[in-house]
Amino acid sequence: KPAGVYCAFSEVHTQIDLERSIALSEALFEDVAWAWWSAPSCALFATGLALVGLVVWIERRAAEPIIPGWVWRRRTIAAVNLALGALGLLMVAPTVFLPTYAQSVLGLAPVAAGFVLSVWTLSWPVSAALSQHVYRRIGFRDTALLGIGAAALILFAFPFLPYPGAAWQPTLLMLVLGGALGLFQLPLIVGVQSTVGWEERGTTTASVLFCRQTGQTIGASVFGAIANGVLAARLGGAGDLDSVTRSLDDGTASGSTRHAIAEAVHAVYLGAACAAALAFLVLLFVAPRRFPVLTD
Repeated sequence: KPAGVYCAFSEVHTQIDLERSIALSEALFEDVAWAWWSAPSCALFATGLALVGLVVWIERRAAEPIIPGWVWRRRTIAAVNLALGALGLLMVAPTVFLPTYAQSVLGLAPVAAGFVLSVWTLSWPVSAALSQHVYRRIGFRDTALLGIGAAALILFAFPFLPYPGAAWQPTLLMLVLGGALGLFQLPLIVGVQSTVGWEERGTTTASVLFCRQTGQTIGASVFGAIANGVLAARLGGAGDLDSVTRSLDDGTASGSTRHAIAEAVHAVYLGAACAAALAFLVLLFVAPRRFPVLTD
């Protein structure tokens, strides 16, 4: 397939997965149908853990597993997989929730709200392209630490934006965030590819992308639950994020509703900052300081 068509299809497929995950989080984690520690909840969590264990058991015995065991036995690859899984997790905050924030809280039109989100697609590739000049000097791991450390601070700063604030404020944060993540992602991918031979490079790269996609799926569910939980607490259980934003569209929402949406998105960004901090710790304590680059 042409690269552009494949990339467009991949982005659409990813967005569909995220929307499905958010819908699942609303169904499972709103604490409406049953309580957290009721019998249905405990049965659901136990079933999920059992299925995870079953998948691991099957994969360890499969002739051609989705992710071979040697990927997790190599320290560098395992650390990069976990770090980029956290990247997928934190990316959900701006990708899914920032447009809602821009429209519902800042009062922007859909096109303007899309621009607030899209600016990180400008700084991200530029930063990634220039990252070679950094990781050639200080190494892959330290460059990624620099990027994800800056990203954690930027995500943590989002909840401190004034309410309702101006559109240029989140736009500036997204522009800087894209630059930070460009320093984080590409050095890790290039670095982990450099640690294996050609015969293992495809599997290694696929495992990295698989973990990032898995992180996005988990992030959509977790952050959807966080947003709905904050809204329920602030509005007295009056609705979830979807119903509240619909009330904003038809003009029936009050100023307190907009403030509740802002607090929900702020909580999501704090969660994303925690995911960035987790990636930082994984690289700091799990990844080797110098990746064992093959010279052949």
